[in-house]
This record gives sequence, structure tokens and C-alpha cells, in this order.
Amino acid sequence: MARDYYAILGVDKSASDKEIKKAYRRLARKYHPDVNPSVEAAEKFREISVAHEVLTDPDKRRIVDMGGDPMEQGQAGAGGGFGGFGAGGGLGDIFEAFFGQGGTRGPRSRVQPGNDALLRTVITLEEAYSGLRKEVTVDTAVLCDRCEGTGSASKAKPVTCDQCGGAGEIQEMQRSFLGNVMTSRPCPKCSGFGEVIEDPCPKCDGGGRVRARRDITVNIPAGIADGMRIRMAGAGEVGHGGGPAGDLYVEVATKRHSVFTRDGDDLDFTVRVPMVDAALGCSVSVTGLDGEDVAIDVAAGTQPGERVRVEGRGMPRLRSDGHGDMLAHIDVVVPTEVDDQTRDLLEQVRGRLRESARVTQEGDGEESFFDRLRNRFRR
Repeated sequence: MARDYYAILGVDKSASDKEIKKAYRRLARKYHPDVNPSVEAAEKFREISVAHEVLTDPDKRRIVDMGGDPMEQGQAGAGGGFGGFGAGGGLGDIFEAFFGQGGTRGPRSRVQPGNDALLRTVITLEEAYSGLRKEVTVDTAVLCDRCEGTGSASKAKPVTCDQCGGAGEIQEMQRSFLGNVMTSRPCPKCSGFGEVIEDPCPKCDGGGRVRARRDITVNIPAGIADGMRIRMAGAGEVGHGGGPAGDLYVEVATKRHSVFTRDGDDLDFTVRVPMVDAALGCSVSVTGLDGEDVAIDVAAGTQPGERVRVEGRGMPRLRSDGHGDMLAHIDVVVPTEVDDQTRDLLEQVRGRLRESARVTQEGDGEESFFDRLRNRFRR
């Protein structure tokens, strides 16, 4: 059965944190080992210290108010692993399982902490740039509003199970080739809790929680990247018996943008430049994620595959100051069809440049196309 932590400190259930701390200090002065070296005093000091820890923790105190014992709950799931016999396993547990030797494991707390929940939401790159408050719908277990998590229609405390006597398990004697074997199993009446609710709440069937959909607002920070998760403490699943809720994790996915591709805090995009503009130089504007136009200056003589960097116009840096950069990748466009007049003009340009197609050789002082490609991948 759950310990009465209020009685240990000698305070009422309605006591404030200040009153609980005052009662603890009063008892600590009486039973502290430096003042009272007796064995009984040491045990009493340990007991009041545990009670102080439980009642000053909001989540643990809530479990106590629901009729559970958070300190027993913390021990219930210890051990385990792949062995299947729990903490400290081995022959002792095997003999206990077959021959009934050793102490009972005791009832498990009816008030259990809730699980974490995961929700995925999709945003645009513009929203990732600016940040936003987004309303999302969550489908989780919530506290039953009819019984307020007690599981009882009258909100009464559970009573000791009369079938197992509060042990949470029952033992049976069975005959086998080894002789009489004592086996233990969870009590079917109380499901291993050691206590039962005499008037289960009709809405939650005594579980203290119900399934419900609700809308919550998520604060998505500026600069968040695809796949990141936002933790919302206490917004997950409410536990059995009205236990404290777990956390909610909201995973963010970003839609593909029509212009920009994100690379860390930088924004990459492609600018198609006619060959004449690449030779003479030009300027082109692109609308940034903040809605403002950004000028991209293409210098005269820009070669295919070169990049133009615009500093400070990329994504905001998460948990830091400043922004990344914009990187314009230059794609020089060569016309595939020209009319007679354009052909004549291009012939004149070719004649004036006095250059012709040639194969580059070692020592020319110029990189070949393949050299430029190889060096670009090495950066």
C-alpha cells in the first residue's frame, strides 16, 4: 500500500510548499544524526527526507494525491533486459519462480507516468526562415475530466483488494514431475495493483484517462532545419491512473522550394545567364525569403559553373546571431538556334576576339573543363 507522506511530516493534504518545508526542518532538527545518533532516529530522518522530496516535487505529489506511491513506482521497472528474470536475476529468481522461495515482488503502483508522443508537421521554407506559431491537432490520452484522474466515479480512494490482500499477486500450488511447484501470477481482480476501485468512472472505466483530440500551439523558431524536433514538456500521453503526462515531440518537415535549396544555413539557387551577359556582365534580382529583392551582380567574363555569393542573406542561424549566405550558381546559356542576322553578328565577334576552339595542354596556364570540375568537387 502507498505510504502516507503527509502523515510522516505531520501536515495536511492542503499544506503549501512553505508549510511542508517548515515541517521538514522542524523534524530534521530533532532526528538529524548529528543531533540524535540512535538507529531509530537515523531511520526516521531517512523517512522524513523521502517524504520531503516527494511532497515538494509537483509530479510526485500528484501521484500521492491520486493514491499512488512514486517511490515504489520508480523501483517497479528496474532491471529486466534480455535475461527475462529482472534485476539481480540468476538461480535465485528461477528457484523462486518454481518453488516459491524468497519474498513477493509486491503490488505495482496504479498511478503510472505517461509515454512520450511524436507528431510531425510540415512547413514552408519561408516559415522556417521567419519562425511561426502553428496550431496542430494532437490525439493522445488526456486526464479524465469526470473523475479528475482518480478512476472513481465518486473520486474515492481505492481499497485493498480482498482477493490478494494487497499483494498484487496470487500463488498457486501445481503438481509437476518435479513435485509440488508454487507459482505466482498477477491478481486477476486488481490486475496486480493490490487495490481496486469500488465505483469505476463510467467515462474512463477506472483508468483515469481518456483518448481525445485537442489543438495546441507550437512555437517553431526561425532557422529550424528539416527533421528537427521541438520538445513540449508535459504535453504527451497522460499515464494510467491519471499519472503525469509524458512529453510531446513535434518533428518539422520542410516543403521543397521552387527557387532555393537549403544547404545548412546557406541558400543555393541557379541563375541562367545568356552567354553575352556572362561576357559583358549583368545584374539580376531574386526575391529572398523575407520578401525583399536581392541583387545578384554577374561580373564580366563569368564562366559556367561559377558562383556568386551574397553574404548575410541566407537562413537565420538557430540559437545564434546572424544569417547564412545566398549562393547563386551561374548557368551560362548558349543559344541553339540563331537567325541570319544574329549569326552575322556572332561571326563578327568571333573575328574580333581572334580566338578559336583548341585542346588545352599542360602548361597553358588555364584549367581544362575537367580540371575545373575535379577541383570543384575537392572544395
